[in-house]
Amino acid sequence: MPRPRSLEPTQLASAALAVIDRDGLAALSMRSVAAELGRGTMSAYRYVDGREQLERLVVDHVLSEVDFEVSPQQRWDEQLMLIAERIRRAVAAHPSIVPLLLIHRHDSAPIRRSGEVMLGILTDAGFSGEERVVAFRALLSYIIGALQVEHHGPLSGSGTDALAALPTTRYPHLAETARQARSVSVEHEFGAGLTIVLRGMQALLHEAR
Repeated sequence: MPRPRSLEPTQLASAALAVIDRDGLAALSMRSVAAELGRGTMSAYRYVDGREQLERLVVDHVLSEVDFEVSPQQRWDEQLMLIAERIRRAVAAHPSIVPLLLIHRHDSAPIRRSGEVMLGILTDAGFSGEERVVAFRALLSYIIGALQVEHHGPLSGSGTDALAALPTTRYPHLAETARQARSVSVEHEFGAGLTIVLRGMQALLHEAR
């Protein structure tokens, strides 16, 4: 009987991503990925050491298609907006992987690449020292947080409807805001929120100068 053909890292990543997309992040295991590939569980250990390495393969796979190139003719805030939106689109297609972005922020090559590019943009804009640290962390916090909220608490979800139905006598601002929120698109929410962050970073830069 012929031996099964060797697996490529992209095949493992695609199988792991299929499991996550279908059954959630908690379902990811060496057994579930091997089953997705039609292999025995032990055969998967020929290629990866365990779940942690599978997770990193998934993160690398999802972000590998993100284009981190930007035009030097664009303003620094436009460059960051473009990169952030590209990351959002890639991750939004597989929202269950959002927790893995933080877990593997130090060992994923595409995440390191995104950090280097964004820090380069901030440096060219004039950020340095503590201001660059704070600006970079603020940018990362917004992107990761926005992705989590988009997945776990979308404005189009039942949670917004529940808030909109609250009695206005007790929760006038919450209820009214929730009613308005139902008409806000995902793209507008992300972009407008990021604009606020970038304007704050711009103010920080002016104060530093």
